[in-house]
Amino acid sequence: MTDPNVIIWLHNLNALTGGLFLLVLFGLVSVRQVGGCVRLFIALSLLLAASAFLLSAIYHTWHLSVVGVVDIATKVIAIPLLLRRVLPDEVYTRREVAQVLNIPTALLTALLLAIVAYLLSKPLMAVGDGIAIGVNLPIGLSGLLIGGLTAAVRREAVPLFLGLLAMENSAFFAGIGVAPEMPLIAEVSIAFDVLILVFVVGVLTRAVHEHIGTTEVGTLTALKEEPER
Repeated sequence: MTDPNVIIWLHNLNALTGGLFLLVLFGLVSVRQVGGCVRLFIALSLLLAASAFLLSAIYHTWHLSVVGVVDIATKVIAIPLLLRRVLPDEVYTRREVAQVLNIPTALLTALLLAIVAYLLSKPLMAVGDGIAIGVNLPIGLSGLLIGGLTAAVRREAVPLFLGLLAMENSAFFAGIGVAPEMPLIAEVSIAFDVLILVFVVGVLTRAVHEHIGTTEVGTLTALKEEPER
């Protein structure tokens, strides 16, 4: 049986991981470089894996350890490598990514969404079992809303897609706290679905860039069919 002091220490580490997770989400909203978005996504995935390992030690569930390993293999290693390999170099070398909202407005909106997420999760925390749900649930729900904001305000395909992946990471962050004994097959299958999705989106992004010379989503509205002669 694990020492209660060790359990408390692990819970505190998980709370620290959750705070850093939320901080990286705010960074994802404010960064304007594609390379910076990728690095922050990697940090977000590492923090998700860290929380999975900590909760695995707390609840003695080997499923969460496997989830952490799969998360590192797919989102920390495979997805960034696929993006770097599939996308043109100029996508990473562009200095700034077009965004609908300016940085102060986006950060303020993200802060309001985090507050809304906490208020929405408060009733669930009151009836939930365990300390981890009080950390993972509100932060995971905040990540879902902030990731959606990131995807909504970006005009570049890659940062928009990374916003969607941030939402997926946040859903997992909340899920491992709410249901630490979730069936392994569901967790692993979702991770591999994301891997397939990133490959498809990468190919589509490259095709868009080759045809119109940019990855800005708004530019697609200017495409028109050539009239017949």
